[in-house]
Amino acid sequence: MTLRTVTMNIAVLVSGGVDSSVALRLLKAEGHTLTAFYLKIWLEEELSFLGECPWEDDLAYVRAVCEQAGVPLEVVPLQKEYWERVVAYTIDEVKAGRTPNPDMLCNARIKFGAFYDAFGKGFDKVATGHYARTEEKNGKTSLRMSPDTIKDQTYFLSQLSQEQIAKAIFPIGRYEKSEVRKLAEKFALPNALRRDSQGICFLGKIPFDKFLEYHLGKRPGKLIEYETGTVLGEHDGFWYFTVGQRKGIRLSGGPWYVVAKNSETNEVFISHGEHHELLARNSLVVGGLNWISGSAPTKKELQVKVRHGAKIYPATIEYMESNMLEVMLKEKDQGLAAGQFAVFYDGEYCLGGGVIVE
Repeated sequence: MTLRTVTMNIAVLVSGGVDSSVALRLLKAEGHTLTAFYLKIWLEEELSFLGECPWEDDLAYVRAVCEQAGVPLEVVPLQKEYWERVVAYTIDEVKAGRTPNPDMLCNARIKFGAFYDAFGKGFDKVATGHYARTEEKNGKTSLRMSPDTIKDQTYFLSQLSQEQIAKAIFPIGRYEKSEVRKLAEKFALPNALRRDSQGICFLGKIPFDKFLEYHLGKRPGKLIEYETGTVLGEHDGFWYFTVGQRKGIRLSGGPWYVVAKNSETNEVFISHGEHHELLARNSLVVGGLNWISGSAPTKKELQVKVRHGAKIYPATIEYMESNMLEVMLKEKDQGLAAGQFAVFYDGEYCLGGGVIVE
């Protein structure tokens, strides 16, 4: 006996890349009613002089993919929402001396936030090309890791609420990247051979330091050796550096690493060795917690990602006041910086996460 797929009315967010295009074609093959949406976000035109903005190429690919599949396409301008919910946050965090990750907010505040509020409620599901899976059980939806541990994107989805994740569908989540590429060729997609995009979601190919220079300018400050207090050189502003950074210091006698910075005095402190006491540590405090299920886990032994990628640490958590956690990693990490996100897992299930406070 063959089980028939329940057909749904699905909004598919397409970017012009292979992943979202394959997601669209998989849903089309299952017989769902689809409408494709290309989200036009802030910065793609306004700051194009800073570097190549590929949105026109993206949209051309999106149109070709949708035309081939016979799926209607709508272009949705969300520049204002992007500025208010993501870009302004990024600038404020950098000015405060922290290291934000705007890609963490793109999904919760835009794709499943502003877009869902304006358009998504009229659909059964909102689909994206993320490498992640959902699982429904006892009226709750869980977020599961992709079998492709390198491409897995649950880290970037950890800020979604239960309502948002219940509305989400990730058609390529059960595949590895190599399989998605083969599917793109099978479907003869116009972008089957297109390379994956890199960089922060709202910047495209624009370098992040150029973005910071446009908004924050340059402010000469001192590069100081942490141990001796010796001034070794100058920099253009503390906001161009993050704790753990090696590139861009451009001093002889290296390698040098950024070990601390002072946003009030505009001083950046550097030292030798990636295993410096201020870099290699296994304790951190995480605040602003979001739990996908709607409630905090009862387990104290979990796993933690402190950045996107396959690396995951066993860890012990202790609850503190003001919705914060003290986290002890089982091994030290080089480069934990305030403003970055820590994301918690129980096996292959992503539970949620928060911002590293210290």
